[in-house]
Amino acid sequence: MKSIYLVLDMQNDLVHVDGPNGKGPLGEQVVQRKLIEKTASCIALARSRNVPVGFVRVGFSADYRECPKNSPLFSGAPKAGLFKLGSWGTEIHADLGEQASDLQVVKHRVSPFYSTTLMAQLRALQIERIYCSGVSTHAVVQATVRDGHDRDFSMVVIEDCCAAPSAREHENSIGSIERFCTVTRSDAEGLFA
Repeated sequence: MKSIYLVLDMQNDLVHVDGPNGKGPLGEQVVQRKLIEKTASCIALARSRNVPVGFVRVGFSADYRECPKNSPLFSGAPKAGLFKLGSWGTEIHADLGEQASDLQVVKHRVSPFYSTTLMAQLRALQIERIYCSGVSTHAVVQATVRDGHDRDFSMVVIEDCCAAPSAREHENSIGSIERFCTVTRSDAEGLFA
């Protein structure tokens, strides 16, 4: 079964200590759970096992034309200057070692499947299994698992490489998607095998 590792929304606006969320609840969870280090290790492991790596990021044009004005999640982005494509904030955290050959997806909503090129790229690579992790567990991770499941992919979540604004929210989110995926950890034997 051909696999890919999708790294979800691990961009500076959300996970860098100097980013807007760095000092908030999500940033605290990213640090406490050692998300950057564990994700970097998983990326290296995937590469060593010839499993392609993909990076998903949320991003909008400079004028925010794609940003949904009525969304409780995204409507504040223009005023805060968040998720602007071409800015430092939408770059993947440098410690994750993004490479030019990695699959790239820019999304304008929560799910990386919604109005993006993700499906075309996955089909071109003949992917059947998607490993995924990132932030936030209650948003992009859940959406990826549910949408991937309904598109007949075998979904695997690397739980300790995910975070939400609180440990409780993370745990609740993992609990709600367990029926749609396999939940594993970064130190699991046979990961990406």
